[in-house]
Amino acid sequence: MSGIGPVEPGEDTRVQEAPPPRPRGRLALIHERHRRTVLVSTAALAVLAGGGYLWASRPHPSPAPPPPYPSQAIDLVYVAPVTGSPGTAADGFSFTVLLSVRWGPPVTVTRLTQPYDGLSVSSSPAAPFQTKSHSARKIIVTLRVTECEKAPRNPGLPFLDVTLRNARAIEAHSFILGTRYAQDLSRILEVACSNDSK
Repeated sequence: MSGIGPVEPGEDTRVQEAPPPRPRGRLALIHERHRRTVLVSTAALAVLAGGGYLWASRPHPSPAPPPPYPSQAIDLVYVAPVTGSPGTAADGFSFTVLLSVRWGPPVTVTRLTQPYDGLSVSSSPAAPFQTKSHSARKIIVTLRVTECEKAPRNPGLPFLDVTLRNARAIEAHSFILGTRYAQDLSRILEVACSNDSK
């Protein structure tokens, strides 16, 4: 062999690489020994955190809207005087109203009154009574004059006070029944109180 140059390895020889440096310190040694456990634990925590985030941010179904207030779900309209109602102070004035529940849960009428001290009111059916959704009920209301001095002589916009209850609330509501009701009531009060004064 002649020549100058680096020594080359011969056949079947291998170069050994230097071993990696050993970690120093107690924590480094613990990490080196438990590296696989730490990696698996970290991956499991990442999967749990991602799953928890996906579960928490999933779309929630919107809650059902609350039922309507009872006064928003009904109509109360004046129909007509009851035929044969004499309209005297003793017998009273009877008329029909129609209570319709347009939507929502059933509505219960717990009380039916009117604002005048000189009149008393009763109804058939007697309160409390319930009306189901999408249905109507005829109510016969009878007003009796108890004191002519306290009864209105010419009520402009007379109304009925009705206390209503459904699954959402209890409400006291005043219903103006319109000009036909006002005219019929004025006529009956005039007849009842003119008979009373004689």
